[in-house]
Amino acid sequence: MWRRILALIIKELLASARDRQTRWVVLFSPPFLLLVYAFAITQEVTNVSIAVLDQDRGREARELVSRFAGGETFTRIRYLKGVAEIAPALETQEVSMVLHLGPDFSHRIAAGERAQVQLLLDGRRTNAAQILLGYVTRIVAQFNETLSEGSSRPPTVVITRAWFNPNVEPLWSAVPALFAVLTAVVGFMVSALAVARERELGTFEQLLVSPLQSVEILVGKTLPALLIALASASAMLALGGIVLEVPLRGSLIGLYAAMTVYLAAIIGIGLFISSLASTQQQAVIGLLLYMVPAVLLSGYATPVENMPDWLQWLAATNPITHFIIICKGIFLRAVPAEVILRHTWPMALIATTTLAAGTWLFRRRVA
Repeated sequence: MWRRILALIIKELLASARDRQTRWVVLFSPPFLLLVYAFAITQEVTNVSIAVLDQDRGREARELVSRFAGGETFTRIRYLKGVAEIAPALETQEVSMVLHLGPDFSHRIAAGERAQVQLLLDGRRTNAAQILLGYVTRIVAQFNETLSEGSSRPPTVVITRAWFNPNVEPLWSAVPALFAVLTAVVGFMVSALAVARERELGTFEQLLVSPLQSVEILVGKTLPALLIALASASAMLALGGIVLEVPLRGSLIGLYAAMTVYLAAIIGIGLFISSLASTQQQAVIGLLLYMVPAVLLSGYATPVENMPDWLQWLAATNPITHFIIICKGIFLRAVPAEVILRHTWPMALIATTTLAAGTWLFRRRVA
């Protein structure tokens, strides 16, 4: 039996190696996408154009505006002449933010009163608006600290320290989650096209008349997909460490052990989709129908804790959710083995269920 399975595994690996499209999609595109997406999909906001309406022109107002002009985040500042120019600047997306200083700004500060600054943000880009609000709040806080240096009461100083990511590097946060998602994409693509490609090329009947049993065919399809996905993940891992300089503080053995279970769950889902599809195009469509909600529910873009309770339960059945937690823990925290096991056993349960479902469906379609 194992000799027949080994022959099928070698056949699958050779077929993938000879297929130019498979070589690009599976082996070369994931590391390339990791490099591109790591810089494109980031929570950092840079190169922002803002507008300033200074109706005061006093010393304090000029001091506050100069702090925005000297920052690296704001690369272009447009100075408005009146309130009527605020709405067009935001509506045309010429600027992402407008800073409005009233005519009594410096007078209020000199009188010891509270001076107000109006901040107008483009709410069409919610994430960028929230991040810009944080930048402005920090600049104004530093400005207030400077003003209070001459007073009798010392200012309250906030000293910030970020654990696990001391310099708050956006790549350190983006790459582990992106690594988990792209690894899933490779596992999905290889497994989802495995059976459908045989049907489309007309070689599926040859497998059926061979001495191979249906279970042996599935094993022979699963193991090559697992090996190819592990090879692609290793290339992404090397790229993340060498080129992007993202640290790997945890156990490499623990990462590969969890990744093997993770890919088994992913491949089980892919084989289930592949058994349903008659052509590779149908398999790709089925893959997209599953992949998009799976990524959205995984906590890749938004925390799972922010979702409703029923969606959190649904996210717990998603293997990507658990592997993202493992990746972030191993890359940045060096989490202990019990934390890895806590998120590995749900993936093992998902893998058992999906592989069993794929085997049942495959047998039914063969019959």
